[in-house]
Amino acid sequence: MKRPLENLKKRKASGGRRIPYRGRRAYEKDGYPLETTLGPMKMTLKRGRGGRLRNAAVRIEHANVTDPSTHISKKVKIVRVVSNPANRDYERRGVITKGAVIETELGRARVVSRPSQDGVVNALLVQK
Repeated sequence: MKRPLENLKKRKASGGRRIPYRGRRAYEKDGYPLETTLGPMKMTLKRGRGGRLRNAAVRIEHANVTDPSTHISKKVKIVRVVSNPANRDYERRGVITKGAVIETELGRARVVSRPSQDGVVNALLVQK
């Protein structure tokens, strides 16, 4: 998503200055995607609508994995990111998003939460 002010602050093709006709709106603040990666846990605050603050995971090393057959959940260590259908580049860089398949101590699991917005990785074990 392009921010309207980012293009205004650049110079014209002719080299002339372009002066923004307005300031940044409140809904335009903090709009960049946060890409959660594997590593020692690090959280940050993100601004939501109405000034609401949300915890977002910058790095995370554990996931709440649920076995769909027994409905038992356990907190387990994430070993690696196996695949990420959202973006092939995310797969290479090990970015964890909703829908990503991660390797855990219990086996492979599919992420069902949004770590960059929820601050937690919830996953379901993938049946082999």
